[in-house]
Amino acid sequence: MDSMEVNKGIAAILIAGIAFFITGTIGTILVHTKPLDKPVLAIAVQEHGDTGKEAAKPVALPPVAPLLAKADVAVGESTAKKLCSQCHTFIEGGKNGVGPNLYESVGQPHGHVPGFNYTAGLKAKEGPWTYEELNTWLFKPNAYVTGTRMAFAGVKDDQSRANIIAYLRSLSKNPVPLPAP
Repeated sequence: MDSMEVNKGIAAILIAGIAFFITGTIGTILVHTKPLDKPVLAIAVQEHGDTGKEAAKPVALPPVAPLLAKADVAVGESTAKKLCSQCHTFIEGGKNGVGPNLYESVGQPHGHVPGFNYTAGLKAKEGPWTYEELNTWLFKPNAYVTGTRMAFAGVKDDQSRANIIAYLRSLSKNPVPLPAP
């Protein structure tokens, strides 16, 4: 290889570097950035821990027993499949998804599905999934268990929640008796 060819290669690399440097300098001169006075999009974030504010009062839900007395299992199944089937399965022996399999969940202890990684808050809940507890959970999961990974806002309509609970109750060989209305 001839020394003239080596010099041409080195010159090409130096010229490319100088061109990039000059382009960057011109760009910096032409574009002036100014920090914003306030954010363009304000995102409300709920603080965890003591913020010095009073805790929000829990919403008083109506008793679930009268709602369950007039609940429609078929409507509950349709609603549950529409709202919950992306994360949960409902068949006996079904696999866990993002959420646990919900077959035979009514009356079972919190965090009862083997092999599912429940949050510490849900595992710490004492007692079984009663109708009242399911009603509260379905209304607003993150209010029922702090730190839950369940990204679901909840079901605000009382009768819709009762229909879903009636459907969940039907997913058992020995359903838990309904409470007296």
